[in-house]
Amino acid sequence: MVGIPVAARAYIAGAVVCAAGCALPAFGPGAGTPWWPLALLAALYAVSEWPARRSRLGGVVGAGSFLSVLLAAALLLPPAAAALVAVPGALISPVERGPAPPRRIWRAARLALAVWAAAHAALLLDGPAAVAASDFPYALVPAGAAALAFCLVVTALDGGILAAAEPVPPRGAWHGLLPRSLAPHAVHGLAGLMMAVLWRSPYGWPAALFVLLPMCISCWMYAQYHRERAAHQATIRALVQAVDIKDAYTRGHSERVGRASVLIGRELGMDEDRLDVIRFAGILHDVGKLGVPTRVLRKDGPLTPEERRVIELHPEYGHEIVRGIGFLGEARAAILHHHERMDGSGYPYGLSGDRIPEAARVVAVADAFDAMTSTRSYRRARPVATAVAELERCAGRQFDPRMVRALVRALDRYGWQTAVTADENGPAATGTGTGTPPADARPAPPARSRGSVPVGRRPRPGRGHGQAWGGAR
Repeated sequence: MVGIPVAARAYIAGAVVCAAGCALPAFGPGAGTPWWPLALLAALYAVSEWPARRSRLGGVVGAGSFLSVLLAAALLLPPAAAALVAVPGALISPVERGPAPPRRIWRAARLALAVWAAAHAALLLDGPAAVAASDFPYALVPAGAAALAFCLVVTALDGGILAAAEPVPPRGAWHGLLPRSLAPHAVHGLAGLMMAVLWRSPYGWPAALFVLLPMCISCWMYAQYHRERAAHQATIRALVQAVDIKDAYTRGHSERVGRASVLIGRELGMDEDRLDVIRFAGILHDVGKLGVPTRVLRKDGPLTPEERRVIELHPEYGHEIVRGIGFLGEARAAILHHHERMDGSGYPYGLSGDRIPEAARVVAVADAFDAMTSTRSYRRARPVATAVAELERCAGRQFDPRMVRALVRALDRYGWQTAVTADENGPAATGTGTGTPPADARPAPPARSRGSVPVGRRPRPGRGHGQAWGGAR
C-alpha cells in the first residue's frame, strides 16, 4: 500500500469489507451453495481474462472483455455465490501499473460487489426461473436489470476510487463514467443471458462456451485496435519530442495546443473521432520547425527579412513531413494553414475566411491562446482573461470569431491550467529580465505583421486518470 493515499487505502478497505460481507453467506450452514457451477464459472472467468490481458494478443487489454461470464453467474447463482465468481480471476490476473497487490484486491472487491448487486436485481425479477424456463422475451428484463445494476455499482465505485486515489476533483470523478459504460454492459448482459440459457439447456455448460468464441474474436480485434492506436501515439510523441529538443524555448506548447484545440472542437460539436484528429493537428502544428535551421530558431536579436522568410516556411515543411501519415487526415491541412488569417494577410498562401480549413482555424486560436498564457524566458504569461480579450479583439481579422467564442465557452466551463514552458528560474520567472524571444514569437516587420497576438508555440499533455484506478485494470 506504499504510495497510495490514505483516503484510497480506507476506500479499498471499505470495499473489501463490504464484498466480504456480501459473499460470506455462501459459506454458512444450510446455504446450499452450488459449488460445482460456482467453481466452473470462476475458472472460466479467470482463464478467459488472463490471456485477454497478455501482450501476445497485441498489448494489454483492460479487464472486462469477458464480463458476460460474471453476468451469466448473476443469472445462474444465488447472490452470495455469484459474488465469489470474479475473485480468483481478479486476484491472479496481471495489472498494468503498481503496486499490484492492492490493485488486485481492489479489482476483486469491486467486481464482487457489482456481481452481487446484479444477482440481486435478477433475483427480484425471477431471473433464474426465467432463464431455466427459457422464458423469452421476459428473460430479457431480469438480464437487463442485472446488467444495469452491475454498471451502476462499477461506475459508482470507479468514481469513488478516482476521487480518493487520483488528483481528480470530487465533482468531476464520476463525470462521463456512466454514459460510456451503459452500452458495453448492455452487450455483455445479452451475452451473459445467452450463456445462462445455454447452461440450463439439455446440452449443459459445454454449450455455453460457444458464446465465448465471438467474445474472444472481439477481444483480439480490440487488442489490435489498441496496438494500432499505440503506434499512432508513438509516432506523434516522437515528432513532438524532436521539435521540443530543437526548440527548447517552447517545450510543452504542442500538447497544450492539442488540448485547447480539443476544447474548441468539443464546443463545436465534433464527434470523438474528429476530436482525435483535431488533437493531432494541435500537437503537430509546429512540426515543420524541424526543417528550420536551429541557429534561426535560437537566434538572439532581431531577425533579418531572409530569416523571417525561412521561419514562415515551417508550415510547408510540416506538411511535407506528415504528408504520408494517413491517419492524420485533415490534421495535415491544419498544419499547413494554421498561420493563415481571416483577412487574407497570413501565410503560406494568404487564404481568407472560409477558404481556410476549419481545423486550421481551430488550431490558430488554440496556438495563440497558449502562446499568450504561457511563461517564456523573455516574458511572463498573460492572465487568461487578458488573452481572451486579445483573441476577441482580433476576431474577424486574424481569427475565426466562431472558434474564439467556442474557446471562451470551454474556458468558462472547464477552466485552463497553464504551465511554464521555459526555464522557471530564468528572467521571466522573476519578472526582472529582458530575454530575447524565440524566432517565431518575435514581431514581424510591418509589411508582414501577424497581429498583436503571438502565433506559434508548443504544449504538454494532461495525464489521463481513468487508467489509474477506475476500470478493472
